[in-house]
Amino acid sequence: MKKALFIVILLSLLIMPACNAVDNGDISDGTTGYVKSNLERETSPQVDSAQLATLAEDNTAFALSFFDAIRKGDDNIIFSPISLSLALSMTMAGAEDSTKTGMLEALQFTIPEEDVHPAFNALLLAIEDSQNRTSQENEGTNFQLNIANSIWGQAGFDFKEDFLDTLALNYGAGVYNVDYKGNPEEARHAINDWVAEETEDKIQDLIPQGAIDILTRLVLANAIYFKGSWRFPFNENATEEAPFILLDGSQVTVDMMSLAGENLNYLQGETFQAVQLPYLSSDFAMTLLVPDSGAYQQFEGELNLQNLNEILENMNSIRVDLKMPKYDFESTIDAKDPLEALGMSEAFKTESANFSGITEAEELYITDVLHKATITVDEEGTEAAAATAVIVGMKSAPSEEPISLVIDRPFLFLIQHRPTGTILFMGWVTQP
Repeated sequence: MKKALFIVILLSLLIMPACNAVDNGDISDGTTGYVKSNLERETSPQVDSAQLATLAEDNTAFALSFFDAIRKGDDNIIFSPISLSLALSMTMAGAEDSTKTGMLEALQFTIPEEDVHPAFNALLLAIEDSQNRTSQENEGTNFQLNIANSIWGQAGFDFKEDFLDTLALNYGAGVYNVDYKGNPEEARHAINDWVAEETEDKIQDLIPQGAIDILTRLVLANAIYFKGSWRFPFNENATEEAPFILLDGSQVTVDMMSLAGENLNYLQGETFQAVQLPYLSSDFAMTLLVPDSGAYQQFEGELNLQNLNEILENMNSIRVDLKMPKYDFESTIDAKDPLEALGMSEAFKTESANFSGITEAEELYITDVLHKATITVDEEGTEAAAATAVIVGMKSAPSEEPISLVIDRPFLFLIQHRPTGTILFMGWVTQP
């Protein structure tokens, strides 16, 4: 049997200085109809706080393991753990047997398999609750968060009802019919146009020419758009050139921002300092982890779920004089090898992959997982974007004197939804 192509796209965008519930967006030309499960999205999933906390911790464990797998050399890194987790979890809805087991292992899920999709639904609803509350409390301010999901299937393709029900019930997505067999380029343009619209044109031509062809059968898409200013903006007039020490001990000159005497969550560890910068919506924050000079490898080697949780839990509000560099970079990551190393190698094998939960008409297997992310940090806030493509073939009390922290050396950062602890973005800055 010939191998048909199946592509899952998940796009998440995190943007600096308005919030909408999950929707399907406006669709450009190229569709031939819309097929939807009879089920509406479950807006009150039966997920308790313990299950939600477990999923958030599982996602953090995956983020740290994936970071460890891709951390090589002295390059800057930015990626979106939630983008990868969501894309692969939606794909996993159609996996069976040991293929599903491998994906559960790679994604570090300790939550029971049957709870994964409802828990993701509850997680997304919690984030939406934050965005709605922020919009009501801060009307007219620079904050925006939108989440949208869509599925793009070959017209007439025999998708299993349970697969479609799972995606509709937990991710609010139906199937837009497109004609991959007759006009794959038109279908590609339709999906790319949807992605561009959902991300305010920040991501253009996500799916390159040739990635979709007459054997394509399905594309799953998710877009996350976030726009938030710092709660305590840096003074642009105080930004000045300053040295930044690289991993090899050499120096470069960077634009160093200054924030004087603000109350920030802070922790001094044995080999590091940590500080947290809240966004205008206090439900979202960036945490900076700054190893001491010469302690980078030790800090990275010791950074695990338990240690990270201890850092976040032990931070206390204190006045901080902070200096940190502006930075702007992007990363392109082929996630196939790291994911295979984390335990989901069977999903990539033509002879053993089992995605019969999607369809029994054709055999499917993952051919690659591609991820790209960008980030810009300046005096006003943060701008970042990430895209994941899973390609499958058929087969505080202030102190009297502020703490001084000058981030003039490599550091890690996390951007989190604080109520759930979900890491939206994670990165390593070696050279701003």
